[in-house]
Amino acid sequence: MIELETRELEYFIAVADELHFGRAAVRLSIAQPALSKAIRRIETRLGVQLLIRSSRHVELTAAGKALQEHGRHALNAVSAAVRSTRRAGDPQAPLRLVLKPGGDAGLLSGMLAEYAHQPDARRVDILFSGPTDRTDFLRDGRADVGLLYAPFDDLDGLAHETLHAEDRVVIVPSGHRLAGHTSVRMSDLEGETLPLWKGVPGGDDTGPEVADVVQMLHMIRVGRMIAVLPRSLVEPAPADLVRVPVTDAPPSRLVLAWNAQDRRPLVLSFVTAALAASRPETRPDLPDPHDEHPTAQAPAGTAS
Repeated sequence: MIELETRELEYFIAVADELHFGRAAVRLSIAQPALSKAIRRIETRLGVQLLIRSSRHVELTAAGKALQEHGRHALNAVSAAVRSTRRAGDPQAPLRLVLKPGGDAGLLSGMLAEYAHQPDARRVDILFSGPTDRTDFLRDGRADVGLLYAPFDDLDGLAHETLHAEDRVVIVPSGHRLAGHTSVRMSDLEGETLPLWKGVPGGDDTGPEVADVVQMLHMIRVGRMIAVLPRSLVEPAPADLVRVPVTDAPPSRLVLAWNAQDRRPLVLSFVTAALAASRPETRPDLPDPHDEHPTAQAPAGTAS
């Protein structure tokens, strides 16, 4: 027996995200009293309290936090199932690639050219995301494949292949104390203000919040912060700023990722082309993208 309907999960997730019934009701385009009744019905049916309510405050209980996390995954799975079903009925549907602006390490044009040579190549629609939501595009089916950066993006539940590994650099104003160094170590950055990325939980940095690289570079220029980034994201070095290699920072990896359960030839064909474009000297041995039942779950599926 299914104890919660998809619509009820949507209602609860909206309240859990907003922690405010009025804002959640506006987001859902329903009346606030109807939303309050729906949440009470969910609590009664599950036999647990999900929210602590007061006239000025809404707080998630432990049970509410659990339903928020797992309910979001469930909604993503339903959305992905609907999109995959519709796309399966359209043999000419384009392949959708998500990335953040400038987040391809210069490899995108070569990947697209290599994919165009595949016998079953389709049009590629390029989707641009915010700094942190590319994994959401892949998990809920809005995109088929995506370019992500490890270890920064959460790859849980995603198959992935490393396309490119690179060093990380610290970006500082030209007059900064580190600007004249040929290299630095992470310990040299102690006491500096680093950005707090919008939408990235659990970070230790307490600097100004930034939503994208352009905003971050502006804040660096005016002396509000410095930042450590993969080299390709600031290639060439922006005007008035200096890049200094960080010798002991873990390398950054550009990875091509896709839903681990997605074994469509459409996806595997693009993965094959992307790997061939990024590693032309090796031409890795991959499953035949036209094989409906590949022996491997996905090409390698792990990155190192």
